[in-house]
Amino acid sequence: MLKVLRQKAEDLKKETCALYLAYQDPRVPWYAKAVAVATVAYAVSPIDLIPDFIPVIGCLDDLVLVPFGIALSMRLIPPGIMEECRHKAYQKLQETGSLGRKAAIVVVLAWLWAAALGIYFAIKLLV
Repeated sequence: MLKVLRQKAEDLKKETCALYLAYQDPRVPWYAKAVAVATVAYAVSPIDLIPDFIPVIGCLDDLVLVPFGIALSMRLIPPGIMEECRHKAYQKLQETGSLGRKAAIVVVLAWLWAAALGIYFAIKLLV
């Protein structure tokens, strides 16, 4: 059972890397890019909607939201492009073992964008 869980975790890592690569592809529609970048940002970000120290529910959001985001992204991205990105992701992970610095920048920018958007709407509500 532990082998199966490790394999599933490795598959999620590959899919997350493939989504990151799909986000960079100009052939991918903007709405698919938005879902892909949100999914990648949430997957690699240390910030969760529900903190992990809350028993059961804290880990449950990661087990539900990340696979849901990956599944939604894969439906929105054309299959041929997704297959190319999976192949590139597999090669990249074989070479480096991680998404790297660019992914970290995307995560930080996504959280800054979300924070700015939240502040904007909070100001709109208060004014």
